[in-house]
Amino acid sequence: MTLSIAFASSDRESVDQHFGAAAAFAIYEIGAEGARLREVAEFIDTEQDGHEGKLDAKIALLDGCAAVYACAIGSSAVQRLLAKGVQPLRVADGSPIEALLAQLCAELAGTPPVWLAKAIDLRERRSPDRFDAMAAEGWEE
Repeated sequence: MTLSIAFASSDRESVDQHFGAAAAFAIYEIGAEGARLREVAEFIDTEQDGHEGKLDAKIALLDGCAAVYACAIGSSAVQRLLAKGVQPLRVADGSPIEALLAQLCAELAGTPPVWLAKAIDLRERRSPDRFDAMAAEGWEE
């Protein structure tokens, strides 16, 4: 079982972007065996007068991610991400992605924080293999 984790990053090495203004996200798959880069998504600057639609593409991109790391994130983005089941996590500007991934993998192997335990539970409940696992357990009447 793996989880997708996104990082707001301009250099693919550190978390260095505000969520709403992020020009790119590096999305990793993490699991018991470690982490691997799944994709990098970049956004093109468009002329906008305000915040209209600014978050829509970013939130849609993160559908299916368990969490997103950013150095800052606005309250409306936090609410929208949580409603999608994506945990927003704020870290210091320049936090190394490799160190954050190592910490996540260690937490997966040990006792994960509440948000991570919920993400794992949600993934297991949505897994197409869950019915095979239930059948293998058997039941008594």
